[in-house]
Amino acid sequence: MRAWLVIVPVVLVTLIGIPLQWLSLALRLPTRRTLPVLYHRIVLALVGVRVRVVGAPAAARPLLILANHASWLDIPVLGGRLPLCFVAKSEVARWPGIGLLAKLQRTIFVDRTSRAATGRVAGEMAARMNDGDPVVLFAEGTSSDGNRVLPFRSALVGAARQSLGEAEGPAATIQPLAIAYVGLAGLPLGRAGRPRLAWYGDMDLAPHLMEVLRRGGVEVELRFGATLAAGGRKAAAQEAERAVRTLLTQALTGRPG
Repeated sequence: MRAWLVIVPVVLVTLIGIPLQWLSLALRLPTRRTLPVLYHRIVLALVGVRVRVVGAPAAARPLLILANHASWLDIPVLGGRLPLCFVAKSEVARWPGIGLLAKLQRTIFVDRTSRAATGRVAGEMAARMNDGDPVVLFAEGTSSDGNRVLPFRSALVGAARQSLGEAEGPAATIQPLAIAYVGLAGLPLGRAGRPRLAWYGDMDLAPHLMEVLRRGGVEVELRFGATLAAGGRKAAAQEAERAVRTLLTQALTGRPG
């Protein structure tokens, strides 16, 4: 019953928001950036997700945020903090309903099977960042069980920095970000319980979605790290990976930053 009490108002808010965001994008109104933030905040409130933030997004622009990835919840959790753009696999664009919402969020889609697509996506990332939009890249290339950070992939990081270097303007500032799921239904989440919120591997989305909606009471911590000054492609990815791993460990163990 609780799941349906969440789904119905979420669907209503979505049906109202879709034409408003479409119009904002068509006319390039400032609301094209602010409407998604409001939408995600409403969704989080309805689902019952509390977000605690340690640190803050860097004020520098252009800004590339490199984060770990554990769940579909990562999208509204981050999208509700500030206007930004996500990078997602091209398959997401074809998912019923979700693909439309991702496009209205101005998501950048990447075909992971095509090496030639890397340059195009990097150029689009650079254009968004030069236009003032922070870009979030889940640098692991997939999602984990929420207890660890997988190795970061350096291809898009380096390509985006190179595209920015070829364009007029400053190089991108890189900021690491850890997303940690720390509580459920008022109780701390341990290593064994955290995968209940994570969506990874070959898990089906619909049953996982319904289980989260049925329970609610999700507590998430976002830890923004200090900006990095790494130079080369691999160095930037490796330094960001180390920083995110440290931030995630601090969040999961309750240590101060």
